[in-house]
Amino acid sequence: MNIIRILLVEDHFLARTALISIVSRREEMQVVAIAENGSDAIAQYFQHHPDVTVMDMRLPGVSGLEAIRAIRNGDPGARILVLTNFDGSEDIYRALRAGASGYLVKDTSRAELLNAIHATYKGTRYIPENLRNRLAERSNGSDLTPRELEVLALLTHGGSNRDISHQLKIAEKTTSIHVSNILSKLGVVDRTQAAIAAIQRGLVHLD
Repeated sequence: MNIIRILLVEDHFLARTALISIVSRREEMQVVAIAENGSDAIAQYFQHHPDVTVMDMRLPGVSGLEAIRAIRNGDPGARILVLTNFDGSEDIYRALRAGASGYLVKDTSRAELLNAIHATYKGTRYIPENLRNRLAERSNGSDLTPRELEVLALLTHGGSNRDISHQLKIAEKTTSIHVSNILSKLGVVDRTQAAIAAIQRGLVHLD
């Protein structure tokens, strides 16, 4: 029987303990390394070269997204399963674009998690139907520029055009143009709807 060697990347103690318990009960799975942040995840990956990495997205320091990119840049064949609380279409899109092999949210069942690990090990992309549907709703035409994302983040946190202009050191007229472009790309009519859409889609996360 082939043993699936797993790296678990999770910064919360209880979640990490639960994952270790679930995986360790399986005869065909073995946790070979554990990481609590993105930097350690990268180091642990290249030290142990696991078959499957189970990766959270929100990590202290280097994010899960950055860790995925770093691992895949060093090993294009790395198989990484995202397990996170983020379920916005943009979160899913960014993770897959960075090189993730599959995507789950943390309210998934034990059985689905194990199925996803097996699928990832076999090289199959694993995305539950509800997340596939959410990803399909993402419009390719709604891509925002880096500057528009900065403006959107400040807007979502309640910043006025004047506040945003001051923080980004740009003209207020330029900010107004960015806001107008954001509304158009998100398909909304006002700033409130833009803020709601940003949070729902994972474009902005409120801590």
